[in-house]
Amino acid sequence: QVQLVESGGGLVQAGGSLRLSCAASGRPFVNYAMGWFRQAPGKERAFIAGTSWSGGTTVYADSVKGRFTISRDNAKNTMTLQMNNLRPEDTAVYYCAAASHPFQSILVSDGIGYWGQGTQVTVSS
Repeated sequence: QVQLVESGGGLVQAGGSLRLSCAASGRPFVNYAMGWFRQAPGKERAFIAGTSWSGGTTVYADSVKGRFTISRDNAKNTMTLQMNNLRPEDTAVYYCAAASHPFQSILVSDGIGYWGQGTQVTVSS
């Protein structure tokens, strides 16, 4: 079946780095916007980074801009999130997401059609 699977989470000290990966299966996600969200305990799930269907446009939340880098490889049907200079407030479950339809934005209501199961990132102080 169609699914997204995250990997690469773990425990890291403040100032360290992690690289998250999202592997899509079931069908190609070319022409689908994709991105990353995170949810900390007791908080709502929040958008942190996204890529256009072509990979030519990227968008970042202010909280991660300059520290995180999103990229995608349509040939491999994968997406990555390079996270540098991590802070304790980055601790959360990180989710991979893809748009519900080709050329659909993931930044609008009901724009997301597929979610990964999440991967835990814990940043110690």
